[in-house]
Amino acid sequence: MDNLSLLMDGFGAVLTPQNLLFACIGVLLGTFVGVLPGIGPAMAVALLLPVTYGLDPIGAFIMFAGIYYGGMYGGSTTSILLNTPGESASVMTALEGNLMARAGRASQALATAAIGSFIAGTIGTLLVVFFAPALASVAVEIGAPSYFALMVLAMIMVTSVLGGSPLRGFIALFLGLTIGLVGLDLNTGQPRLSFDQPLLADRIDVVVVAVGIFALGEALWVAAHLRRSPLHVIPVGRPWMDRADLRRSWGPWLRGTAYGFPFGALPAGGAEIPTFLSYLTEKRIAKRKGVDEFGKGAIEGVAGPEAANNASAAGTFVPLLALGLPVTATSAVMLAALQGYGIEPGPGLMTDQPELVWALLASLLIGNALLLVLNLPLAPVWAKLLRIPRPQLYAGILFFAALGAYAANLQAFDLFLLVLLGLLGLAMRRFGLPVLPLILGVILGPLMEFRLREAMAISGGEVAGLWSEPLAVVIYVVVALAVIAPLVLRRVRPAPAAVAEDLDIPAVEEEKVR
Repeated sequence: MDNLSLLMDGFGAVLTPQNLLFACIGVLLGTFVGVLPGIGPAMAVALLLPVTYGLDPIGAFIMFAGIYYGGMYGGSTTSILLNTPGESASVMTALEGNLMARAGRASQALATAAIGSFIAGTIGTLLVVFFAPALASVAVEIGAPSYFALMVLAMIMVTSVLGGSPLRGFIALFLGLTIGLVGLDLNTGQPRLSFDQPLLADRIDVVVVAVGIFALGEALWVAAHLRRSPLHVIPVGRPWMDRADLRRSWGPWLRGTAYGFPFGALPAGGAEIPTFLSYLTEKRIAKRKGVDEFGKGAIEGVAGPEAANNASAAGTFVPLLALGLPVTATSAVMLAALQGYGIEPGPGLMTDQPELVWALLASLLIGNALLLVLNLPLAPVWAKLLRIPRPQLYAGILFFAALGAYAANLQAFDLFLLVLLGLLGLAMRRFGLPVLPLILGVILGPLMEFRLREAMAISGGEVAGLWSEPLAVVIYVVVALAVIAPLVLRRVRPAPAAVAEDLDIPAVEEEKVR
């Protein structure tokens, strides 16, 4: 009850006309900036940070909360409409969301993303309110071996999510891990794969990779086929969700929330892994029910990952407020802003600055509600972007993709990298290599290397240190089952059916595949 009364005090500080105006401005600015390809919530908060310099801390963080949630919804909008994730956590949304948009269901995809974001963000923020101290203490107990095992699990699972050739999945994963190695070794300071280029010392920004592979690769692929296929306008469809859409979405919303919040509350957890796991879970559930539309535009593939993304975003405030540990790029920017006001997050923050903490948590709930109120009616408006003819639409995508890649580091060299990565994305589409494992390798590769070295250092170089924690052992058992189970099932099933299912093609075409 103490936490509930403190939250009510936070609402009392937030629910003023001036602060509500700040929250509305934050949501609108975050959404508009997040819609730009390549510019996610972290970039939005960083770009808009100077706007808040004249505000008091409570007003500034109310605006930050709106920018945070608005930027994430804007990232899902570009993923759905343009197949261009605004941040790495929106990669999964692009897989099914863009297919829904191409099938004339863009409004439904945007609506399920908005409602899922609201439900997951609200539940996640309430969990922060009531369980932040306990969750923070649990997160501290999880060591490097378990983090490393979680990343191995994510990389193994993602190859089975795609439903295609495991060999092609591992090739794409290898390409992503190779890109993730570019830059200086954090331990020895030696350059790796930098080709004597000083601008590659700080690694290739994930935003540049995502924009190059998704946006530029997609634009080049469409341009290569414009003359072969008739030019047509993609229909927007009905501007609402029917009962069937709601019935199919509520389960993924809740399951995505259950995935996202614990990962967000873990130091160095982030939103990438839970969105991958949510997508995998929904695909398997749909397959078991016999209503698998994945690969054709499944609404479950949008609802689950979007809920996991927003629940994880709420969970990141547990380590930020309780430990002073930023889990994501956006929380790192917010940490810098806190320190700019002379506030040091950590175990004593909730007792030293209770007004700010509870006003921030209340503003997250209000910003989340405003996000739904403002953006749900705008879903058909955003969907009408698809009425723009493809040459003009993709010209605009290229412009904003270049702007987003340049804004990541303000280096013209990133535009050169953008072109190279766009050509790589075009080649991957040409030869049927999945894009998702590459992005996963770029994101998790450096983190995986860091946790591996940390675990080995703790164990004195003993390999057994990698499974020195009970959680790590459990995860490795799951990894072994994930690798062995498909092999056993292929022995049991008739070969043509197994091959056809793995390749997502009719069994009669097996001979052609061979």
